[in-house]
Amino acid sequence: MKMTKTLIASAILATSISTLQVQAADVPAGVELAAKQELVRGGGSEPATLDPQKIEGTPGSIRSRDLFEGLYNQDGDGNQIPGVATSYDVNADNTVYTFHLRHDAKWSNGDPVTAGDFVYSFTRAVDPVTASPYAWFIEIPSIVNATKIIAGEAKPSSLGVKAIDDYTFQVTLERPVPYFVKMTSHQTMFPVPKKVVEKWGDDWTKPEHMVSNGAYKMDEWVVNEKMEFSRNKYYWNDAETVINKVTYLPIESPNAELKRFQAGQMDLSYELPNDHFKQLKRDMPDQVVITPYLGTYYYQFNTTKAPYNDVRVRKALSYAIDRDVITKYVTGVGEIPAYSFTPEVVNGFNPATPAYATWTQKERNEKAQTLLKEAGFDKSNPLNFTLLYNTNENHKKLAIAISAMWKKTLGVKVTLENQEWKTYLETKKHQQFDVARAGWIGDYNEASTMLDLLTTTHGNNDGKYSNAAYDTLLHDARTMKDPAANYNKAEEIAIEQDMAVAPIYQYVNKRLVKPYVGGYQPNPEDNVYARDMYIIKH
Repeated sequence: MKMTKTLIASAILATSISTLQVQAADVPAGVELAAKQELVRGGGSEPATLDPQKIEGTPGSIRSRDLFEGLYNQDGDGNQIPGVATSYDVNADNTVYTFHLRHDAKWSNGDPVTAGDFVYSFTRAVDPVTASPYAWFIEIPSIVNATKIIAGEAKPSSLGVKAIDDYTFQVTLERPVPYFVKMTSHQTMFPVPKKVVEKWGDDWTKPEHMVSNGAYKMDEWVVNEKMEFSRNKYYWNDAETVINKVTYLPIESPNAELKRFQAGQMDLSYELPNDHFKQLKRDMPDQVVITPYLGTYYYQFNTTKAPYNDVRVRKALSYAIDRDVITKYVTGVGEIPAYSFTPEVVNGFNPATPAYATWTQKERNEKAQTLLKEAGFDKSNPLNFTLLYNTNENHKKLAIAISAMWKKTLGVKVTLENQEWKTYLETKKHQQFDVARAGWIGDYNEASTMLDLLTTTHGNNDGKYSNAAYDTLLHDARTMKDPAANYNKAEEIAIEQDMAVAPIYQYVNKRLVKPYVGGYQPNPEDNVYARDMYIIKH
């Protein structure tokens, strides 16, 4: 068949991708390495699972990137670089992607990683039997039949994926989605070992059973104490890996984590406590690392129950939050006040400024009072609800500050409720809350990674916001070369018109990193890999 210009361009692209620098520890000349190459990391909350198709939340995803590897990885700037795939081709209408897999990719038991493993894993993600909280992630790029399978209207085997041979994996989309390849570095699209999963069921992720294909393998998992990984000698790029052992400590408290860091028991923190930021910047400026982060911190309304199904109540609560005070005095580490849902760091999209962002806080407060009164709440009948957040001092500090703003401005009575991570996720998933703290970190660098969250059928739309016009805009945007207009209209509907959620601030990554940790490369999605790092002699 005659090669079209598109195919020629695709072939050139595939060639360029295959020759890009692969993920590895790049130790500068003259740097003397420590004899002991072990890294201790803060891991945030104890993850509910390390099953790539079932992981929900950052604590699980950061660990999974050391244990597993998808078709593509990311470098320190967020660019796609080869993982299990060395290159790919795409057909003339950009709907059929053919990935060429490296022949030396192996599981930690020595078995080869094949195209069949990717077929199994993609299919497993959408199979209703798996009950993956991220099934929607396979649906977003419109992989053939994904939507029907998730809805139970088609067999899982009909998903548009197939193994041409052991080292050629093909994915067929129903419509062109330009950011599809970017999505392959996310854990939902990581391969898992079929034989092991089918033999052990949910227990396959226990240390004694787990088989992984990343730079590391699981050695030990002591719940609420630690996880220990060691190098996977079968990993295709093991020769370029330096760190021999990675230990994750599940510490929910930033203050407790700080103490461990200062005591020399941790090399890289999960975060840092906001109220210690200024002191840390003064006392150890070379160890405080702040970088942009593709995510938004927000409060979520349970729109399935009154009065949070009333847009006037949602707007009143959102308007009464003084975001400038929050980011300057409560968080205070460079966060940007958020009035839109999509953060500014997203590539190629600048959200339009909603009208309420241009008002003074006094004007927002006055409008909030008017709206809440119209909704039937005043001093004689105050709004009373529970604000849910997952256990963490920073979340608590923010909840106390915002509930004080609501009480002062609106007379609202708020009861604070904190739950540990796993319980918090389940509570939200079953809509057993009034208003809840939430945060969303982009799964790929494109505006839809944020905006899709508010579509009716999204698996993580725990507030159950629903607007048909919004859904249509996001659906149509997937096939557009420049979907910016749709994204701006979607922001207008979800936030300015409906206040589906209350955006509070745009995230930054804030970590403590020992000066002897080399190769730490945070990118906007915080895809950080231990295989990039090394310990300098100190």
